[in-house]
Amino acid sequence: MSRTIGWFSAGAASAVVMKLVKPDIIAYCETGSEDIDNHRFLEDCEEWFGQEVMRLKNPKFNDTWEVWEKRRYISGIAGAPCTSELKINPRLKFQRPDDIHYFGYTADARDAKRIETLKENWPELDARAPLVEQGITKAACLAIIETAGIKPPRVYAMGYPNANCIPCVKAQSPDYWSLVRREHPAEFERMSKLSRELGARLARIKGERIFIDEIPEDWPTTKPLAPECDFLCNIAEQEIFHEKENT
Repeated sequence: MSRTIGWFSAGAASAVVMKLVKPDIIAYCETGSEDIDNHRFLEDCEEWFGQEVMRLKNPKFNDTWEVWEKRRYISGIAGAPCTSELKINPRLKFQRPDDIHYFGYTADARDAKRIETLKENWPELDARAPLVEQGITKAACLAIIETAGIKPPRVYAMGYPNANCIPCVKAQSPDYWSLVRREHPAEFERMSKLSRELGARLARIKGERIFIDEIPEDWPTTKPLAPECDFLCNIAEQEIFHEKENT
């Protein structure tokens, strides 16, 4: 029989998908480079799901830094090696040909495009994105999480758009890197040195690639996303909390 697998990323959107879908298996690819509060959120979500989250990890690497340093490549036209080594490879090793995969892509324009890109690159994958189909945004997911009484990962309040690794080298926005410099100065300094060493210009200003340490000190940062529950979000909440109300 085919399995349903929900891919949890320790973020609000994927948490909502897991609660909506109730997959056979909830899997999480450990990268070793996420904020420590993500682990608290994962454990809170396990209690909410009533289901344990399976941890998957590539035994060759402890964290993203080890990938970049060993591969001598951070990010560029060929993508980011940390994604392939720490997320894609563990998934490929674990999955079966007949699995049904659920991802936490939201109805926000960028995410909706990402699920289409995923399907194009992996046509053999039965990939589904319930939040895109139901028109549920990331702000709505934060509202649903708060309604459930779960505190979101603290990085959202800092201004990070996702609960991803810190830093996320796929980010090109100087606003993002300015935020890393403010909230995680040690990681910013380490990446500044490594990117210079490897010649990786990770930020882009007015179409020009620059090193992150060239971003002006007074450059603005990304802002926290406020939870917002609209009509479609309300429908999802009714589905999620209906079971609780009848137990």
